Amino acid sequence: MKHIAVIDIGKTNAKLALVDLEARAEVAVVTRPNKVLAGPPYPHFDTEGHWAFLLGGLKAFQASHGIDAVSVTTHGASGVLLAADGSLAAPVLDYECTGPDDLAADYDALRPPFAETGSARLPMGLNLGAQVHWQLAMDPTLLSRVDALLTYPQYWGFRLTGVRASDVTSLGCHTDLWNPFEARFSSLVDRLGLSGKMAPVRRCGEVLGRITPEVAAATGMAADTPVAVGLHDSNASLLPHLIDRPAPFSVVSTGTWVVCMAVGGATVELDPARDTLVNVNALGAPTPSARFMGGREYEMIRAGAAPLATADDLGAVLDEGIMLLPAVQRGSGPFPKAVARWMPDEPRSPALREVALGQYLALMTAECLGMIGAEGPVIVEGPFGQNRWFTAMLGAATGRAVVTSASQTGTAIGAALLFGGGGAPATAVPATLPDARLAKHAKAWRKAAG
Repeated sequence: MKHIAVIDIGKTNAKLALVDLEARAEVAVVTRPNKVLAGPPYPHFDTEGHWAFLLGGLKAFQASHGIDAVSVTTHGASGVLLAADGSLAAPVLDYECTGPDDLAADYDALRPPFAETGSARLPMGLNLGAQVHWQLAMDPTLLSRVDALLTYPQYWGFRLTGVRASDVTSLGCHTDLWNPFEARFSSLVDRLGLSGKMAPVRRCGEVLGRITPEVAAATGMAADTPVAVGLHDSNASLLPHLIDRPAPFSVVSTGTWVVCMAVGGATVELDPARDTLVNVNALGAPTPSARFMGGREYEMIRAGAAPLATADDLGAVLDEGIMLLPAVQRGSGPFPKAVARWMPDEPRSPALREVALGQYLALMTAECLGMIGAEGPVIVEGPFGQNRWFTAMLGAATGRAVVTSASQTGTAIGAALLFGGGGAPATAVPATLPDARLAKHAKAWRKAAG
């Protein structure tokens, strides 16, 4: 098996990658914006637009290279309510919809404690249980129309194969619906009236099924092309390192969310008020994690500007003590209630803001790693691995080796590895520390951030 097509639905972009499994490298990647549709009945994902994009991409990849199998990975905090005929019983809610906040008190009375789920209480629809609770309350007829709840990667697997499933990495991603310590559904499933409606839990690497005749006709793929059950995107980033690396180590998956996961680190008490949680990795093991919306924060500050900073700008940032303090995106992360501010003042130079932003994101990441007891090398997956201000400060702030993956998407390689180990790991290069003063700057940032 050589070429694996990976469906990768991120919060910002929907992607389709073709992975050479033997080389552990992406051969091709196509993307489309994950534009949220305003409604009615509420902000929701454009599933039909994604589907047309994916079929077109699969057809092109099949024609240019051939596809041996398909794997799927998506962002967390999403599930799909299916009707008996396989159609959507309700649109797939955008997890940034604020509607669930209106019923927060009612939901808090239902949700299990952190000790049962390892799931922090989050705003908006970031807890899948809160989404479903709100959807059911807004439409009293919805529960009777729901035949199955699928986690999001498996919805796309269902579109490809017609087979319904869920997986533990997605259920374990702050849904409130899973008990990661006992590997079973939480008590919330009964309280929401979903008993008997949860799609069967399957192992990520199992073959979910073969593509349907309709998909084969639309794409040109062979009728017996297998589709993996699939997994949550941050856990896809973690999987290659679970396969290749001895513990302890940590993985930082970067995208819209920066998700930090510790493997074999120190035992610490997680603080759900600071957005720590227990993820479930692709092998089914509970994994201490913490996260913040770093990619969103980057876009809010940079607004699409191209990198232009130099070493001279780094020197100016350190000389002048320029810092961005948390939190640019409030409501989640290690400083959920803090209001962002510049110190001493916001720099007028875009280059200085670029350096300070990269350092801010690294320092937030270091804070997350400290909260989950991370030890050993830090592996950065995804776009932040190419940001030298980020990687240099992360090494200085943690005092540990930082390596960056060569993967374009940060998730596609791991998703493809559900079909086997392949050859050598993707190339990783050590990050360097461009200035010895970074550690001092990091200490000052921590003090200012409180």
